[in-house]
Amino acid sequence: MKRTFYITTPIYYASGRIHIGHAYCSIMADIIARYKKDCGYDVYFLTGADEHGQKIAEKAKAENLSPQEYVDKISDSFKANWKDLKIKYDQFIRTSSKKHEECVQKVFERLLAQGDIYKSTYSGWYCTPCESFWTETQVGEEHLCPDCHRPVHKDEEESYFLNVKKYVPQLLKFYEEHPNFVPGGKLEEMINTFIKPGLEDLCITRTSFSWGVPVKSDPKHVVYVWIDALLNYLSALGYLSEDDTLFQKYWSKDTEVLQLAGREINRFHTIYWPILLFALNLRCPDTVYIHGLLLTRSGVKLSKSLGNAPSPQPIIERYGLDALRYYDASEVKFGEDGTFTPNQFIDRINADLVNNYGNLVNRTLGMMSKYTSGIIPMYNEPVLDETKKLLVSLKEDKDCYFSEFDKYNVTKALQYVAKIGDLGNKYIDSTTPWILAKDPSKKKELEEVLYTLCEIIRTMSVLYKPVLVEKAQIALEFYNIPSELQTMDSLNEYGKLGGIQTNTGSPLFPRLDRNTETEFLVKLIDGE
Repeated sequence: MKRTFYITTPIYYASGRIHIGHAYCSIMADIIARYKKDCGYDVYFLTGADEHGQKIAEKAKAENLSPQEYVDKISDSFKANWKDLKIKYDQFIRTSSKKHEECVQKVFERLLAQGDIYKSTYSGWYCTPCESFWTETQVGEEHLCPDCHRPVHKDEEESYFLNVKKYVPQLLKFYEEHPNFVPGGKLEEMINTFIKPGLEDLCITRTSFSWGVPVKSDPKHVVYVWIDALLNYLSALGYLSEDDTLFQKYWSKDTEVLQLAGREINRFHTIYWPILLFALNLRCPDTVYIHGLLLTRSGVKLSKSLGNAPSPQPIIERYGLDALRYYDASEVKFGEDGTFTPNQFIDRINADLVNNYGNLVNRTLGMMSKYTSGIIPMYNEPVLDETKKLLVSLKEDKDCYFSEFDKYNVTKALQYVAKIGDLGNKYIDSTTPWILAKDPSKKKELEEVLYTLCEIIRTMSVLYKPVLVEKAQIALEFYNIPSELQTMDSLNEYGKLGGIQTNTGSPLFPRLDRNTETEFLVKLIDGE
């Protein structure tokens, strides 16, 4: 039986267009999902749209649309973006869907019946853009939202509350028993900022607007957007529905559950989400990975509100999808803040994809065409010391790639693939196949070198497949690598490429001219 893996992105708020910050999170989720599939896992990948709340109702009104018409339009645009980025999700969940609404209502009534939800009056500070409540201490004297730094307003209304305080001891015990629940020190931040000062019960309904999931037993209340939104991870799987097959499979104790979320929604996913699951007597995710922000070089967040976060489309159209995916995965260390600037983008693509991988692929094809009529030589036990040393390094780097990827250190894993490319290019320089080709007595050595290079390229291409969703496959097709030798498991096999007729191929990646491309990128990103 295959091991099962459930991966989720946050559902993106349906209040505007997708930009490269959103794309980063979904690209990383897609890369991890593809990697797990390539490693033989049964993978379920969920993304979607968070479609309720006061902010969306206001935006719909401004466009003379009903809230449903407005979110239909936005969700369609999200799906179009993910298609362009080749995000291969299994389901796109929408919080305005009937199945999600029914799940939220059933959860609410269950928690109400067992005493984990109660009615009271909320009085405090509310940030409409963030859909967040804050205490007097948190908003400070200037009454600004701690997250977005916009003004908040005083609010008082009848509300239902989730009994959060009841579960704090269980939450702290869970943290202690699962130290890797939130990697990268993000958990300590939540404990010090929110739990130690005293966690208040959470207001989970509103009566001042109607665009949301109505409480079945008290319809003037709609469920507060964050409790509504968090339950998408369960409603998508059919939790509390007539058909909960997906839930039984992908939320079982045997499934590895990985959830990705941005820093700005850390507390909802690492505090309130586990508490909600405790109350429902359900398991928690294995890991909630909080990724950082994309910043300009001067440290300014790339965001819609600042107008410095471009859509991914112009970047894809000019450089190809793989360039954007590779930059995100290799330059921005997962879990930490990263920068997206013209110089870094150009340097990374030229160094790793043009000079390293692309050069090795096309250089080897050229030599094959010239020296063996494009046919991969048969494999023989290596006789050259350079080959023997290279194969030892190849195995070490390959093992390190899997070790790092399994820990979701994607950036580090890719460094080992680039290292394999460096080994291949240096191997060409040290074995000088163009000199071997001039000496008929060195025919076996020449064939050994060319065969070894083909295996290096196969290895790199297979390891790059989760990231380079277009060009890695093209490289494998240049070499006519059969499908059974394109899997992660097949990299344990060596010596089966002999006799394959390779194809000719154009360069995988064009070199980026610094002056021309800097000018183009500066117009998109305020980063230099």
